[in-house]
Amino acid sequence: MTEASHDDDPRTTLTELLPDFRFAMVTTTDGDGKLTSRPLTVQEAEFDGDLWFIVGRGSSVVEHIRSRPGVGVSLSTNDAWVSLAGDAEVVDDLGRLRDFWSSAVEAWFPEGPEDPEVTLLKVGAVSGQYWSSAGGRIATLVGLVKSKLTGEPYEGSSGKTEL
Repeated sequence: MTEASHDDDPRTTLTELLPDFRFAMVTTTDGDGKLTSRPLTVQEAEFDGDLWFIVGRGSSVVEHIRSRPGVGVSLSTNDAWVSLAGDAEVVDDLGRLRDFWSSAVEAWFPEGPEDPEVTLLKVGAVSGQYWSSAGGRIATLVGLVKSKLTGEPYEGSSGKTEL
């Protein structure tokens, strides 16, 4: 995990944390108003306020965002957690799709990026919140044990920001 400036601007910290996440749980709202979450692979390591995912055009995530574009995205590692709220849209951009393409994606979509059933999902984040523990898994464990022994609250880092 990159060393994030937890004591500075929450937006900067959030931007520094996001490249460390590979998978996200994307939550949409179905036609009956029920929340539905599914794991998706984050396709771009550089966070500029948008997250990109490769999805099937006929998937439930595409169906849901066409009528209700508001989504929640949660990401986690052993020592950091991020929650984003934003609006999603389907983006047909073959060049970008080719740039994101990999053998891992091909396992899901064997016809390749030119398959008309493959498209991109872009989530434009409007707000975000993070929680993190400095120093990784061992430091987190030591901090939790110290908290238990001393009775003092465990001190992690958190922040909230509009994007």
